[in-house]
Amino acid sequence: MTHTNNITPAKDKPYWSPYLAGFGLGLILLASHLLLGNGLGASGGFGRIALFTADQVNSDYIDSLDHASKIAHGSRHVLMDNLVFGLLGVAIGGFFAAISAGRVKPFGTVERGPTATKRRRLLLAFVGGLLMGVASRIARGCTSGQALSGGSQLALGSWAFMMAVFAGGFALAYFVRRQWK
Repeated sequence: MTHTNNITPAKDKPYWSPYLAGFGLGLILLASHLLLGNGLGASGGFGRIALFTADQVNSDYIDSLDHASKIAHGSRHVLMDNLVFGLLGVAIGGFFAAISAGRVKPFGTVERGPTATKRRRLLLAFVGGLLMGVASRIARGCTSGQALSGGSQLALGSWAFMMAVFAGGFALAYFVRRQWK
């Protein structure tokens, strides 16, 4: 008798057309430049949320950091920034995109390949997210800020960053490919 891991194959559900989604993202980026005077970026929003949280926990420490103190205690509230609202829009938009594609599943469902356990999939997602978060702060921008906003302004560093992201992703894919077969 063979042992099965109780994983039923997921029904193929349609993704949005990458061409239509890319065109829409380009329009959002253009609107951001025209209406707000700057581009998109997620890591700056997360940075402001982290700064707000740290200020609530230990305001004296934030006050000792000149740059952080200026942002945290400036004339405008630290969370009143287009990047923070952009994160909110991404979460809401992602939820509606998932609903429109029929990809919303009950709480506790984790999409994974047949060789990955739920715990392993969540651990890999957490470690990957943590590495991306740290790397985005080191690189002084995430893929949306560096690649989309910087790339749209033809910044050489942004184009080099994006090539490195693709090369790194392609190289790492070899080592995790079995998780999805």
